[in-house]
Amino acid sequence: MTAPRVAGLRLATAAAGIRYRDRDDLLLMALPVGATTAAVFTRNAFCAAPVLVARAHLQAIAPRWLLVNSGNANAGTGARGRADAEGICAALAAAGGGPPESVLPFSTGVIGEYLPVERVTAALPGLLAGLAEDHWAAAARAIMTTDTVPKLVTQTFMLDGQTATVAGIAKGAGMIRPDMATMLAFLATDAAVAPDLLDACLRGAVADSFNAISIDGDTSTNDACVLIATGGLGQPPITAPGPAATALQAALDAVCSALATAIVRDGEGATKLVAIEIEEARAGEEARQVADAIAHSPLVKTALFAADPNWGRILAAVGRAGVAGLDIDGVRIWLDDCLIVSGGGRNPGYTEAQGQAVMAQDTFRIRVALGRGTATARVLTCDLSYDYVRINAEYRT
Repeated sequence: MTAPRVAGLRLATAAAGIRYRDRDDLLLMALPVGATTAAVFTRNAFCAAPVLVARAHLQAIAPRWLLVNSGNANAGTGARGRADAEGICAALAAAGGGPPESVLPFSTGVIGEYLPVERVTAALPGLLAGLAEDHWAAAARAIMTTDTVPKLVTQTFMLDGQTATVAGIAKGAGMIRPDMATMLAFLATDAAVAPDLLDACLRGAVADSFNAISIDGDTSTNDACVLIATGGLGQPPITAPGPAATALQAALDAVCSALATAIVRDGEGATKLVAIEIEEARAGEEARQVADAIAHSPLVKTALFAADPNWGRILAAVGRAGVAGLDIDGVRIWLDDCLIVSGGGRNPGYTEAQGQAVMAQDTFRIRVALGRGTATARVLTCDLSYDYVRINAEYRT
């Protein structure tokens, strides 16, 4: 894995023993003075204590520090959980400088258990001493929970004749059906970007990447995605739409798309990466409605695992998606380029061997044309395997 640098942003990791043995489970990110930050968070009503604190701190002052732990979500922990999140912020601020509000906390792991604050605070001196710009690979590993591989992506783009960088890490393999961004993702660029534009760029990037994936249909209590613009490149800030903003958005989109794909490919127990593509809908919301119905269906997902071309399960998911006045005679469904459904039923030229050949692949598409308009949607999903059940049944043992 390459070790990118985003000028001005320093990172460090440590093994605090929060849940995992013999591996780093804490990440510290130090932001330079003048950096701008944007973030999106989960919409789950039971959002975790660090989400509540990070939201409040982000509105109060420009962040100086991001402190991330894995192994414990600090969610479902009530008033004590919030006090614990605020406590580690205060401890870091005292050790590293700045007010407690300059710290944004993030947690991921088991829900309903109290954060071992003393283990986090004991690791802070080592974290502060170990900060460096080239620790991205270690950072990607430190935020993992049930992930089997770290997720790190870098993209460059040209800005005022200089090569600018966007780098990002993400974690997530289960409890994935984001309703804002995803699990935990941290992105940074060395460009200088005005706060409002940075926020717009982030929201645009997550809409078709992190917000368009599903592993198991569950939205986490801890989802967060953060974008930092350090200004380390030294160019004037990007303040409005134009060529510079377009180049930044394209690079950010590419990083988010690659990370989102990596999350689905690394889904707990997953063996298939499947794109659900909806065409000819009346509106984008309608297209997404159908895509989600297919992507979240346990019956479809178990058929994907078995490479069983049980097209009736896909047909049923389309039918129950809630599209008003759907003319089933106009619906067509493909596995890759193999037309399986047309005219309200099985396509006359389709054979089960054709469908099975497509579904035996580890990557393919389910494409649905609704015959109602021109709107489209795309969602990435995966299969549901025996291992998914095992991993989640054994998660706390």
